[in-house]
Amino acid sequence: MTMSDSAISSKMIRPPALKDIAELSKPVTWFPPMWAFMCGVVSSGISIPENWAFLAAGIILTGPIVCGTSQVINDWCDRHVDAINEPGRPIPSGRVSGRWPVWIACAGSAISLTVAALLGPWILLATCAALFFGWAYSSPPFRFKRSGWLGPMVCALSYEGLSWFTGASVMIGGLPSGTIIAILLLYSFGAHGIMILNDFKAIEGDRAMGLRSLPVTMGVRRASLLSCFVMTAAQLGVVALLIARGFSLSAMMVGLLTVIQIALMVRLVSDPRKYAPWYNATGVSLYVFGMLAAALGLGGYI
Repeated sequence: MTMSDSAISSKMIRPPALKDIAELSKPVTWFPPMWAFMCGVVSSGISIPENWAFLAAGIILTGPIVCGTSQVINDWCDRHVDAINEPGRPIPSGRVSGRWPVWIACAGSAISLTVAALLGPWILLATCAALFFGWAYSSPPFRFKRSGWLGPMVCALSYEGLSWFTGASVMIGGLPSGTIIAILLLYSFGAHGIMILNDFKAIEGDRAMGLRSLPVTMGVRRASLLSCFVMTAAQLGVVALLIARGFSLSAMMVGLLTVIQIALMVRLVSDPRKYAPWYNATGVSLYVFGMLAAALGLGGYI
């Protein structure tokens, strides 16, 4: 046990405040899986008003429960990195002390599995996979985040693919169609590029702790070029698949949004560390709107 671990353990006097637990679960990170879940719901083509209870349960499952749990796990396992990059976070600051993060993560996992079991076998399977990735991403012996390739891939599949799959499965009550699965896998592949961009903000801490993120191992510019290529290639694949399936309007919308993103990428690669937050607010927003456009086509809305 390190000195910092001893300091954390010695502060375990009382349960953490609810506001600190909420901060630990990072509500801002809930949006991507909840959005992907809604895209899955829309892509199913099933009536939303008639299935509102399943919809509400699924949103809570993918966002606050599963994603929130994974964030707690990540912060606990990366408390030493956060002490460098973000010392004000609940764990390194001592506001959530002792083993409370572990107990919170275990409780979140148990609640996730219970809710998923009530929603159906395919949702339970997807939730098991998401929880496995959530724990394995940050925890030994897997600790996928040590790899600049596996870490972003696991995050992308969990945030986008499994959440989309859950949304479609909740509404359909079974396994989604092959076309839906192909689209969600393409968007998961593209989200790998988004996750690479997210690593730019923690380069110093990652380098100090020996985490081999792609910005660390490839360099910032090359990593940004790879990120742009992955995001673009995935969306072009979506466009091609939508056209092949006869969803021409949906394909046109996704294609237009992709072209705008490419224009924005020119500025991003000129200074990736400076413009990564800007691109996350602009280009990534267009990416997720493209997901909705694809879902609307698959669901028969356009």
